[in-house]
Amino acid sequence: MKDRGMRTFLAVLAGFAVIYFAVTGHRGTGEGSGVSGGVVLLALLAAALVWHLTRPRDTAAK
Repeated sequence: MKDRGMRTFLAVLAGFAVIYFAVTGHRGTGEGSGVSGGVVLLALLAAALVWHLTRPRDTAAK
């Protein structure tokens, strides 16, 4: 994927998805609805993975 804006959008979307599903998954437990440091770390890792997987390939190299 060559469009850096689209890569950034997808990476941010992946991070927000991790945070969203982590927060909505704890509604029934009675715990606070805050986001823990582990969830933030997991969201950053997901965003980095998406950024890495959507990087442009060098087609000129053989």
